[in-house]
Amino acid sequence: MLIPPPLSLYIHIPWCVKKCPYCDFNSHGQSGALPVAEYVQALVRDLEQDLPLVWGRPVHSVFFGGGTPSLFAPEAIGAILDACAARLRFTPGAEITMECNPGTAEHGRFEQYRAAGVNRISFGIQSFDDGCLQRLGRIHDSGEAERAVKLAQDAGYDNLNLDLMYALPGQDLAMAMADVERAIALQPAHVSHYQLTMEPNTAFAVKPPAGLPDEDSAWDIQERCVERLEDAGYAAYEVSAYARPGRQCAHNLNYWRFGDYLGIGAGAHGKISSGATGEVLRRWKPKNPRDYLAHAGTAAGIGGDDVISPANLPFDYMLNALRLVDGFSLRDFESRTGLDRSAIVDELSKAQNLGWLDLIGDRIRPTELGRRFTNDVIALFLH
Repeated sequence: MLIPPPLSLYIHIPWCVKKCPYCDFNSHGQSGALPVAEYVQALVRDLEQDLPLVWGRPVHSVFFGGGTPSLFAPEAIGAILDACAARLRFTPGAEITMECNPGTAEHGRFEQYRAAGVNRISFGIQSFDDGCLQRLGRIHDSGEAERAVKLAQDAGYDNLNLDLMYALPGQDLAMAMADVERAIALQPAHVSHYQLTMEPNTAFAVKPPAGLPDEDSAWDIQERCVERLEDAGYAAYEVSAYARPGRQCAHNLNYWRFGDYLGIGAGAHGKISSGATGEVLRRWKPKNPRDYLAHAGTAAGIGGDDVISPANLPFDYMLNALRLVDGFSLRDFESRTGLDRSAIVDELSKAQNLGWLDLIGDRIRPTELGRRFTNDVIALFLH
């Protein structure tokens, strides 16, 4: 019998002021007034339907993602958290994150989000260069970004993440470094720094923007920016995540360590382990907000269920764990998947021979070369 891993809760708010041309998340441009009250009620019905999957298990973190959750007023976010806390057992001091677009931040509201229970804010800054922001289709400028961060800090938030993208249209190394410098100057606890990619089913995939840096230039930007972040005290703990000591994102760490999570909201995904059977279930919800609102809490409100086969469990595990700089222990692999370490011995051996992974005692860690070719390493475990 498996001991279930830690449990998190993901809550999806699917609306944005407008859809960004690079975004492949389940987000929908706002058209008229949002159905906030109806959506809050739908989230509660959705959660109640999923509760039997996690009876008695404590929740260690909550994450409001989107879309733009900060389009919902603090009262609505508080109502969602109150409803969840009445049905789930939150651990003391549970990390509760809300994604925020600087262009939707309003003066004085961060105090209210804090009073509602949100104790961590993740700002989608992307860049501090106004030209880059315009080319990305963002609705804020650099001044609004800095003001939003400072307003949150004035409201008492000391656990902030800033999202930065690099290899942007028209961006060179000096511009990327300037973005990192301005982020460091704001003294966030955490920085996410990741490359712009042309994801399928996005406007950029259909019509790529001009002026994208080539692969070598993008790699130079990444190396130099990472060096600067680490010099400033932000240690890399995942391929695109950097944190001051003790400020790693608990919610994302749970994903990468193959923990469990409920997913509620339009298009939300969940992953739940059964201690009794050893099965790992993935469940997702309908993506279209209208369909979600109409069917949440009913059989039609479950977009699909999929039990991960034992043959596919190693790939699913590595898809997460090999993103971590510190890798994973073979003991954790066995406890989270229910498989013996012998199930991955051939793939591990091949990765070691290629110089992609190191085995140190019980621990598997990506090498510097392996971190550069993370997708290739993970692909070894795909059957």
